Amino acid sequence: MEPLPKAGKDNPSASANLLSKIFFCWLSPLFRTGYRRKLEEDDMFRVLPEDASNRLGEELQRYWTQEVQQAKKKLQPPKFSKALIQCYWKSYLLIGVYIFLEEVIKVIQPVLLGKLIEYFESYDATQPVPVYEAYSYAAGISLSTFSLALLHHLYFYQVQRAGMKIRVAVCHMIYRKALCLNSSGLAKTTTGQIVNLLSNDVNKFDEVTLYLHFLWLGPLQGIIVTVLLLYAIGPSCLAGMAVLLILMPIQTTFGRLFSSLRAKTAVLTDERIRTMNEVVSGIRVIKMYGWEKPFGVMVDEVRRMEISKIMQSSYLRGLNMASFFVASKIVIFFTICVYVLTGNKLSASRVFMAVSLYGAVRLTITLFFPFAIEKVSESLISIQRIQKFLLLHEMAPQHLGLPVAEKDCMVKIQDLTCYWDKNLEAPTLQNMCFTVRPEQLLAVIGPVGAGKSSLLSAILGELCHESGVIKVKGELTYMSQQPWILPGTIRSNILFGKELDPKKYDRVLRACALKRDIELLPGGDLAMVGDRGTNLSGGQKARVSLARAVYQDADIYLLDDPLSAVDAEVGRHLFQQCICGLLRKKPRILVTHQLQYLKVADQIVVLKEGQMVARGTYRELQLSGVDFTSLLKHDQEDEQQDFHPFTCIPYVLSDRSSVSSLSSSQYSLIEGTDARSMEVHPKEEENRMEGNVGLCMYVKYFMAGAHFSILLVLILLNLLAHVTFVLQDYWLAFWASEQRHISETEHLNGSLPRQLDLDLYLGVYAGLTATSVVFGFLRTLVFFNVLVSSAQKLHNSMFNAIIRTSLRFFDANPIGRILNRFSKDIGYLDSLLPWTFVDFTQVFLQVIGVIAVAAIIIPWILIPIVPLLGVFLFLRHYFLQTSRDIKRLESTTRSPVFSHLSSTLQGLSTIRAFRVQERFQQMFDEYQDLHSEAWFLFLTTSRWFAVRLDVICSVFVTITAFGCLYLKEGLEPGAVGLALTYAVTLTGMFQWGVRQSAEIENMMTSVERVVEYAELESEAQWETDFQPPEDWPQTGTVTLDRVNFSYSVGEPLVLKDLSVTFASKEKDPVLFTGTMRKNLDPFRQHTDEDLWNALQEVQMKAVVEDLPNKLEAVLTESGSNFSVGQRQLVCLARAILRKNRILILDEATANVDPRTDSLIQQTIRDKFQDCTVLTIAHRLNTIIDCDKILVLDAGRMQEYDEPYVLLQNHDGLFYQMVQQTGRAEAASLLQTAKQVYTDKKQLTEACSTKDIRVIFETSL
Repeated sequence: MEPLPKAGKDNPSASANLLSKIFFCWLSPLFRTGYRRKLEEDDMFRVLPEDASNRLGEELQRYWTQEVQQAKKKLQPPKFSKALIQCYWKSYLLIGVYIFLEEVIKVIQPVLLGKLIEYFESYDATQPVPVYEAYSYAAGISLSTFSLALLHHLYFYQVQRAGMKIRVAVCHMIYRKALCLNSSGLAKTTTGQIVNLLSNDVNKFDEVTLYLHFLWLGPLQGIIVTVLLLYAIGPSCLAGMAVLLILMPIQTTFGRLFSSLRAKTAVLTDERIRTMNEVVSGIRVIKMYGWEKPFGVMVDEVRRMEISKIMQSSYLRGLNMASFFVASKIVIFFTICVYVLTGNKLSASRVFMAVSLYGAVRLTITLFFPFAIEKVSESLISIQRIQKFLLLHEMAPQHLGLPVAEKDCMVKIQDLTCYWDKNLEAPTLQNMCFTVRPEQLLAVIGPVGAGKSSLLSAILGELCHESGVIKVKGELTYMSQQPWILPGTIRSNILFGKELDPKKYDRVLRACALKRDIELLPGGDLAMVGDRGTNLSGGQKARVSLARAVYQDADIYLLDDPLSAVDAEVGRHLFQQCICGLLRKKPRILVTHQLQYLKVADQIVVLKEGQMVARGTYRELQLSGVDFTSLLKHDQEDEQQDFHPFTCIPYVLSDRSSVSSLSSSQYSLIEGTDARSMEVHPKEEENRMEGNVGLCMYVKYFMAGAHFSILLVLILLNLLAHVTFVLQDYWLAFWASEQRHISETEHLNGSLPRQLDLDLYLGVYAGLTATSVVFGFLRTLVFFNVLVSSAQKLHNSMFNAIIRTSLRFFDANPIGRILNRFSKDIGYLDSLLPWTFVDFTQVFLQVIGVIAVAAIIIPWILIPIVPLLGVFLFLRHYFLQTSRDIKRLESTTRSPVFSHLSSTLQGLSTIRAFRVQERFQQMFDEYQDLHSEAWFLFLTTSRWFAVRLDVICSVFVTITAFGCLYLKEGLEPGAVGLALTYAVTLTGMFQWGVRQSAEIENMMTSVERVVEYAELESEAQWETDFQPPEDWPQTGTVTLDRVNFSYSVGEPLVLKDLSVTFASKEKDPVLFTGTMRKNLDPFRQHTDEDLWNALQEVQMKAVVEDLPNKLEAVLTESGSNFSVGQRQLVCLARAILRKNRILILDEATANVDPRTDSLIQQTIRDKFQDCTVLTIAHRLNTIIDCDKILVLDAGRMQEYDEPYVLLQNHDGLFYQMVQQTGRAEAASLLQTAKQVYTDKKQLTEACSTKDIRVIFETSL
């Protein structure tokens, strides 16, 4: 829970003057900074108070709560869309004023243009007409262009900010909801789905707000333009409007189809991200089992289905864009045909006024209006998905009780019955009754799956109770069975938001046996731990979790199996110094499988299959005749054993990361323990590329999607489409000029009326229109095909690289960061980048066309174009320096939002038990505000740039308009009309094209990020050149000869000069979402009988038979509908099925009860008698009968021999460890070791030696 560094700078937009706000001048200092150096997070401005996540979220939450209450009264389902409308309609409506004014000016401009061209038509050098009128029209055109530029950007800035506000508010609500979900709610969603809501669905609000106003503007503008067209060219305009109206429903249909495909794609994307989440979380298991290929096939399958939907929606999008591109051509073609064929004569003023009016309405009717419909329908789907999530069941609110005196703290449970899943016949817990008072220790014992953890969940309120009473007086705190570590420092994990009290902190560290570990860490307790505590061992994570609970200083402690991850010695230290030491005055409920501690408990509750089968003190249970220990194991401990405070033991046993965890935690008697051998991966900062996205990145992007020859065809199609596009308009101008010449000669000579060859002119015109339509559609579809194929290829390359890279990469990079590349970056490559690329290419070629036409008509116009081009190029370069950094900051400030969400969902029960939901919500808001700071700059900097570009275009329009008047001699009205009509379209279009080019460059950072992961360093080849025989290995012998090992190059050694039999390890019980069958046999290589037998071997057959669908029963995400012990057993069954020659068990039975443990050990002995079994365990009684034991310290081998031989050396580490278990247990262990040694000796004489089994005893 690291405090976030606050961005210090005040937001200058709050205090800027009117002119500065219109032209965004308040951003200029930031651009100067960005031009000089790379921008950092400190350069961003503090978020404006009205944009703060907490404020926005709480406001929307209020409206949503009202909506839920009203809906309940009316007996209707609540609608989230209603709450959104009520919250934002007023502010959003006001923004509509800007766009209304803009569209009015857009309609007036063509009228002024028509008047100016009329002046040229009536111009006669012999009879000069007053020129001031023409100049006033030119000034009107110039003024309207400037006004449009300013209004346009003010509108878009305001709506984008409105979109940001809604998105931030909804994210706040989604996170708040995630913190409150109860067990049934969590069962109906997955981390992948919540991440997808936060990364993709909420982005629809950013998009829909842009276009929503066009739903009423489109029809209104259509009516006004129709009236003006009737005035300009009479009824024949209706033909054109009819075509526009036909195109509208076609495009709307495209939009609808697109959103239904989007809904199907979203489901597949959810599925892919969820699978990726599991792959990244379970990467250790996947690598140990060699499952990379099958999992690759699984991801590939989902991705293939997703890409086929994306390709379909891209084609639809392509048709939509192409129809927008050719719409104006088709509309004008039909208008002109009807106009000419009804006997009218073409005149430049009428033609180009009509062209200009259609141009004004074309964008609104054929692009923004269908876009509005498409985005609204998309948003409604996203709103449905968010609403469904917001309506999931929540936990009952926890009432923070009044502080109680220490002597009054208690937990009382009466006739409690609970269900995790109502579909199961048997309740999870039933008929529970007990009371825990101050200073009492209640031990809860029972076999795997008995309901021990569920009992704690019920007390915490995580598990809803059906009947009965749970009465808790005092503040609870909880340590979960699976330790949960937040990314941050060890200290921040222990303090968990509390103030640091050095004396208390030191006491807690000593009691939790962490003092020594922290002394050995580089950086001490300020050492960073990765996501999920990846660089700590299981034992260290458990002790950090315990320390966190102890430091909270709560009234009542619920401890879920805190001793399973540590060895006997450390376990004893924790029990005496912490559970019965520091916490002795508190009521404690301890779930445990360590039976040697039961005598100390004030009460023992024995559970079996969710029922309480016995309750009482150790003595009472023994006298009652309930054979409670047979449920667990035969306890041969001496009853008189005294629990003396134990003394320091002179040795250190080391864990996976070679840090001594000496139980006494005061000092180590093995001198020279290597302090550097503890490996701490500092949390690596996410890479931010600097400078331009290189040309080679564009080449990689395009070449991933198509062959070079196809790319050449694509370039050719683009050029042909645009040449025909310009020629069609040029032919109109030529036609109008020819018509004028004929009329003039008729007028001068008074000769008979001469007719133009209509067939020729119409024929050429029709031909040009048809070719521009065909090429327009073709090039768009080919373009989309190439770019979506690129996305597919790059995703596959990235996935293959990720699955083949070393584990070190997963330790150094949080899950959120890796998932961000698979969700957000791939999302860009799939849909946004192809669309932006196609759009940019169209606009860029159109701009080239405009300049070319203007230069052909008025060649001298090239003179002012040169300086304008110079200013533009400098502006673009100046802007991109800053914009690129801001976009990258936006990407990197987004990752923590997802990482925080992911961590929260993993530690939900701990967060709620500690009642720090508000603090976590506050952290989420701070991460959101940090991202909003970057997003706000991203919006405003692009507006700063766009306003300046539009001003350049307005200057160009002004020069063209006045230039035509100045050089009126010898200019054709048709040519003037063409030049001016084209010049006017430049405003808006040019800045949009340039911003799209910047947008492409920004989005290419996503390609860069994907390529960066696609080029990760690979592990060794999966298959070697030398192939072993089919029946290899016949024996399971592994030899390590003088091996030195570190976690990565340049890291300190963790194994030093080791010569022994050794192998890698399986860590936590990782289960995957899917059926029980998929978890046991993901790739269907075994029969049902094999699966049932394997479950029988690990004592899980009965549990699975009780599930509604047996082997087809679906496990929830990470297998959370099973207890941790049951998950370990499923993993063990998975190992048994594989029948490998080498079996590695790393704490494989740490979370199961001793009886199940001994049964499983027996299974292992029977099933794997011809195998090499390497075990890492803490329970000495389960490993004492192994062939050999290896004791490691600080990465070096200290002892290696048969257990009985090791026990003869009274100075040895193993002997001292056995003594730690107590007199009776030690005697029993010695007796077992001796028996095994004697039996083995007799057996050796009888037959040749089989493969040996080696046990690693470690201290975690």
